[in-house]
Amino acid sequence: MARTPTALLSPADQERRRGLRTMKTIALGALLALAALFVVAFVLQERMPWLGYVRAATEGGMVGALADWFAVTALFRRPLGLPIPHTAIIPTRKDEIGRTLGEFVETNFLSGPAVRTKLESTPLAARLGGWLTRPAAAERVTAEAATLASGVLRALSDADVQDVLETLTREHLLTPPWGPPAGAWLEHVLDAGAHRGAVDLAVDSLAAWLRANRVAFEGLVSRRLPPWVPRVAHRFVDETVYREAIAFVEAVQADPGHPARGAVDGYLTRLAERLQHDPAMIDRVEDAKTSLFDSPRVRELAARAWEGAKTGLLAALADPGSGLRRRAAAAVAEVGERLRTEPTLQRRVDGWVTDAAVVTVDRYRHDIASIITDTVERWDAAETTEKIELMVGRDLQYIRLNGTVVGALAGVAIYAIANLVLR
Repeated sequence: MARTPTALLSPADQERRRGLRTMKTIALGALLALAALFVVAFVLQERMPWLGYVRAATEGGMVGALADWFAVTALFRRPLGLPIPHTAIIPTRKDEIGRTLGEFVETNFLSGPAVRTKLESTPLAARLGGWLTRPAAAERVTAEAATLASGVLRALSDADVQDVLETLTREHLLTPPWGPPAGAWLEHVLDAGAHRGAVDLAVDSLAAWLRANRVAFEGLVSRRLPPWVPRVAHRFVDETVYREAIAFVEAVQADPGHPARGAVDGYLTRLAERLQHDPAMIDRVEDAKTSLFDSPRVRELAARAWEGAKTGLLAALADPGSGLRRRAAAAVAEVGERLRTEPTLQRRVDGWVTDAAVVTVDRYRHDIASIITDTVERWDAAETTEKIELMVGRDLQYIRLNGTVVGALAGVAIYAIANLVLR
């Protein structure tokens, strides 16, 4: 089986490979030492009977060492390259091992009760809140969110955004008729008397304009008089018209029941009625609406508004000192403080997270576990074997040493019992 070049291994795997080689050398050295002792004991036991115990110990130790060497080696490759059945278990049954591992994880870990028990014993909201209250954490969350938002904004095509906005506008704003809803709204305003404040404002504004623009009345009426009328009469007419206008506006201001107010109320009432029930008025409103939104000027203004908003957002998101970023960080820290100090909110958030996790696990447990199965199936058999051997091979070499020691003790025990019983 080809070995991965050391240069391609991670530093941790390189260290594991060195440890594995060391343990293999020790285990092999123990076997060779027992073999040498066996030869000495076998040759000299006739002259020194006590060497029979040494021979029995070395025989048992070699048998244990060889048996455990075979068992350990058979996990990863075929011992001595021989096609012995049930050897090279990991490379030949890699896919089955992956499926078994996936089923084990799905059955024992990705279950609703197991997830709920773990999450209910963990104060998720309190821990999250404690972390978010740290200034560095709040800034980090804000920075990550700003990066994500900037990426989304840059990925959006201006033409596509405008098309989507136009489609939504036409679907939800232009397609429904405006006349009847506007008429119903105006009728509610009139019934509640909420329009009176607007009328007062209009009258006050008109009065202020009249007082500040007396010159505008010079010649307003007199220029329409016959040429033979004296100039004094011209000035008298203009002043009379101006005074009457001031007096009329002041009378409207002072009298809540002034006929002019009644006329306005009547006009608005008729307008509300026509907006709701007059087909001609409804069509006029629809035509005006369509003309307004289909105007190239309006389209140009909408495009410029989007471009300006996008540019401003990108600049604010990219600047850590911008008002948007500072307010976002403050909001994150405030949320963290509430999560850290409010038990009611903690229980609510913990419940949401737990329920969501349980539903997700119950619904997608097989898909999640299949990640393990699919990943193992894609692995190369030789590479997989080496990775597993590097992870557990060093400990398996201790099994070889333990087998050597246990075999030696068993050999001595069997030899001693045989001598004791049979002689």
